[in-house]
Amino acid sequence: MSVSISSKKHGAGEAAPVEVTAYMHSLGQAARKAASALRRCDTGTKNAALLAMAEQLDQTRQTVLAANARDMQRGRESGLDAALLDRLALDDSRIDAMLEGLRQVAALPDPVGEIDGLQSRPSGIQVGKMRVPLGVIGIIYESRPNVTMEAASLCLKSGNACILRGGSEAFDSNAAIGACIQAGLVNAGLAESSVQVVATTDRAAVGELISMPEFVDVIIPRGGKSLIERVSRDARVPVIKHLDGVCHVYIDATADKAKALAIAVNAKTHRYGTCNTMETLLLDASIAAEMLPVLAAAYADHQVELRGCERTRAILPDVGVATEDDWHAEYLAPVLAVKVVDGIDAAMAHIERYGSHHTDAIVTDHYGLARRFMAEVDSSSVIVNASTRFADGFEYGLGAEIGISTDKLHARGPVGLQGLTTQKYVVFGDGQVRQ
Repeated sequence: MSVSISSKKHGAGEAAPVEVTAYMHSLGQAARKAASALRRCDTGTKNAALLAMAEQLDQTRQTVLAANARDMQRGRESGLDAALLDRLALDDSRIDAMLEGLRQVAALPDPVGEIDGLQSRPSGIQVGKMRVPLGVIGIIYESRPNVTMEAASLCLKSGNACILRGGSEAFDSNAAIGACIQAGLVNAGLAESSVQVVATTDRAAVGELISMPEFVDVIIPRGGKSLIERVSRDARVPVIKHLDGVCHVYIDATADKAKALAIAVNAKTHRYGTCNTMETLLLDASIAAEMLPVLAAAYADHQVELRGCERTRAILPDVGVATEDDWHAEYLAPVLAVKVVDGIDAAMAHIERYGSHHTDAIVTDHYGLARRFMAEVDSSSVIVNASTRFADGFEYGLGAEIGISTDKLHARGPVGLQGLTTQKYVVFGDGQVRQ
């Protein structure tokens, strides 16, 4: 059934009334046509578009920042919490990071057309796998306007058309960034429909986007748990996703104390509103009495509230009580659960029970324990002696990421260019017929 809506007014402009089903299908049709053209697009043209987007963003950054300021003001007035406001905010440093991401993606090798594993068969044919675009990617996200540019850049470089549906709280920011994208596409001679930003805030648009398998090949949701659960439940299109970022750092008895302190503080306090932020600290019992007071003092400097198990509170009696809910919690806030454990087996058992298979780290100087942790912890990123905050496409050298996947099929961990492609078999012959 079709649904008639009017877009809400945002900032200075008000979009014309749109009819959701017809509008979304028109985006899908245009995206499918653009995807066909992008399959023929050479690397140089895609890179030229990316660099043109960067130039346009740099030249109009004040316009983008002004649009973001309007979104931020509305967000404060509507009561968005601190974590969401942090995700929504843009400044010069975040725009510079977007520019660097565009340039990195342009500099990365183009995966499209690569042929792997070419082998000759007894019949004389040669069989291999060619990497090809997925086609049309729908991306649904909340708060973070930088996702608009990251998603556009990765989809374009991997030869995919995309339909981007940002949250209403970032409407003006996304529109301003979308204008930069459109200018870059036109500059390189590519269809504007290669990247389309949904121009309505009506939530019915999400329902349509995830129900158009004739137009959309993959859906990637980035946002809160309720959004991702809804998309996973209702989508008629394959979904690449993660639900929670309940990330752990385990400090082993052999850990270098200075390294452990730096990693544990950075993993929690570098940014609170990200999915790779540590939410639970696990500490070996043999070093708890020595390390906990030092860690508590460091967290106090950052105004981080600690909630601890009984053994933690025996050493730090002023710490709040950690309940069962705390071990499951993705706080996205200056709150940290702390648990004292009896060695690596207890730490890994806790992670297996309460973790979200996103990112978990160990701090240790014991090679064998590091290898065990890497092999046995079932997460999309497992880190030894570094902060969980490194679980990021930019830090992994992907240029940018379109999201994190905790699924085990197709893509896992930060999803970059290769995660936005698939492979098909290709066969080379010289007149062979099957006997």
